Amino acid sequence: MEAFLYKRLKDKKVRCDLCHHRCVIEDGSRGKCHVRENQNGSLQTLVYGKVIASHIDPIEKKPLFHFMPGSLSFSVSTVGCNFTCRFCQNSDIAQMPADNKGQIMGDTIEPEAVVNTAKKNGCASISYTYTEPTIYYEFAFETAKIATQKGIKNVFVTNGYMTAEALQMIHPYLDAANVDLKAFSNDFYKDLCGAKLEPVKETLILMKSLGIFVEITTLIIPGLNDDKEELKNLALFIVNSLGSETPWHISRFHPTYLLMDRPSTPVETLISAREIGIEAGLKYVYTGNVPGENGENTFCWKCKELLVDRWGFQIRKNLVKNSSCSYCGALIDGIDM
Repeated sequence: MEAFLYKRLKDKKVRCDLCHHRCVIEDGSRGKCHVRENQNGSLQTLVYGKVIASHIDPIEKKPLFHFMPGSLSFSVSTVGCNFTCRFCQNSDIAQMPADNKGQIMGDTIEPEAVVNTAKKNGCASISYTYTEPTIYYEFAFETAKIATQKGIKNVFVTNGYMTAEALQMIHPYLDAANVDLKAFSNDFYKDLCGAKLEPVKETLILMKSLGIFVEITTLIIPGLNDDKEELKNLALFIVNSLGSETPWHISRFHPTYLLMDRPSTPVETLISAREIGIEAGLKYVYTGNVPGENGENTFCWKCKELLVDRWGFQIRKNLVKNSSCSYCGALIDGIDM
């Protein structure tokens, strides 16, 4: 299928304008994502409808804690990614084309079938997740458009590297996003992800201005992005540029893929990062990959009472009523809280 958002150049070259890499691709070659190919001067997506993974998940698994909590989301993905994260947690599918000489796998599924499956299974939303949804943009766009018409919400779990053009185009059908703000250092993005920090910040600000509900996740990796001053600056960026109501998820790292020489993140580091976020002014800060910690629960930002009691991805108790605290009546930010 012909790709969206590209420009034809001289000598059969094309420039892809889907993400901030803006790859200039020669005839017969692919972009950095390895799933968009220049075929005789026409940019083609190689993963349209090629679904490599699909599951019914709790929305909390995305993680989204303030977007229709307790609901189900039908999650889908294709192979490929426009980042080269050394710590990729889904490298078997995200890095498949890059690591296996361009190999692309997946079952052919039409957008209408995805929406029908979501509806049949009582899913309130469809999540484009597991790999980077930007690289299968055309499929996500068509699916999200149909889903919106049928009253189903749409969610991106993303690295936030799409261009403003891509975001503007899909935003009428995109209700929420969990964006990985992987660090607050350009060196980290360059060395460990093959990308830049600034475009992610720009995407977050644009998402917020477009009315897309945003939650943020940061995977804390020992010795690489756990500096307290850096975490403070990251938290202050969220407060000052996105708003204190923006939920921040701080997740525990475990050695994986090409980053096996680092230990798992100490729980104490996550607790400290959570305190940094709260001190910076964030109302909702969560710790992830450590079930049983208080950090996965929602507390009222005003009276500090426990409102949503979670264990992993399950809600055991929810005392938010009509988006308000049951104790003091304070507004609890989110969608359908």
